[in-house]
Amino acid sequence: MKRKLTLKGDYITLGQLLKAESLVGDGVEAKIRIQAGEALVNGEVDTRRGRKLYPGDLVSFDGVEIEVVR
Repeated sequence: MKRKLTLKGDYITLGQLLKAESLVGDGVEAKIRIQAGEALVNGEVDTRRGRKLYPGDLVSFDGVEIEVVR
């Protein structure tokens, strides 16, 4: 399943994106699951919930792909 997330500012963090897309219940769950290596950014595991995402970035999490767009 592929989704698109339209940025309102210059960037969104990985943790914020997962919450905005309702893939996690809260920031604590986002932190735990990201640090466990469950999130891929542009095809590579990223364990930083503060990772800044910009237009063109692709996040894969729990069987869902989210493309960041402007």
